[in-house]
Amino acid sequence: MSGAGDAPVAPEGRTLINVRQGMFGAGGDTSGYGGLKRVIEMPGATERPYGEWFDGVVDVLEELLGDKASEAIQYVVVDRGELTLHIAREHLLEVAQHLRDDQDLRFEMCLGVNGVHYPADEGRELHACYPMQSITHGRRIRVEVSVSEDDPHLPSLTGIYPMNNWHERETYDFFGIIFDGHPSLARIEMPDDWVGHPQRKDYPLGGIPVEYKGAEVPSPDTRRQYR
Repeated sequence: MSGAGDAPVAPEGRTLINVRQGMFGAGGDTSGYGGLKRVIEMPGATERPYGEWFDGVVDVLEELLGDKASEAIQYVVVDRGELTLHIAREHLLEVAQHLRDDQDLRFEMCLGVNGVHYPADEGRELHACYPMQSITHGRRIRVEVSVSEDDPHLPSLTGIYPMNNWHERETYDFFGIIFDGHPSLARIEMPDDWVGHPQRKDYPLGGIPVEYKGAEVPSPDTRRQYR
């Protein structure tokens, strides 16, 4: 985090995604800390050797993918003791199939899918993160795929990991990522006629006051800012 007046930069080896002014972004700061600047960054690609068993997993996957490996695996990140494979969406189904079925990988469980929205990551604004668990080998990795807001399509993994059915519906509902091939892609939390996807960072706070025990709490976008 940088103080007011400092030029925000991402640490070496990490990618700068955004810079937020104040504690709660660009506006609506009621904390009195409006002068703070917060750097939003992500770790960049990790160079080999990755350490532990990570190299073995990547080696096996590259061997299975053959000539398509360099295209399918965009880059690998090892951060905070966790292995993340950034995969091109065109190869997501093939990679997931190998991760599940190969005897040296055996990631039998996909623990769902989480959406993330990085508005400043141009052309890659929407990220889908898949935590993978190997019961056989006692390992866990992450698979991450990014798409643009203009083309938010990803292939559904329900044919390989059926448990993803509800998780994909939730991610579609909140982030607007469309999972092609899903058996029944529909909203799961918001009403069917709801406009927009409320977990995106550019989604408005809303303007509905809350009534509680006879008192009315103004909606966030109408409250005064404290100085």
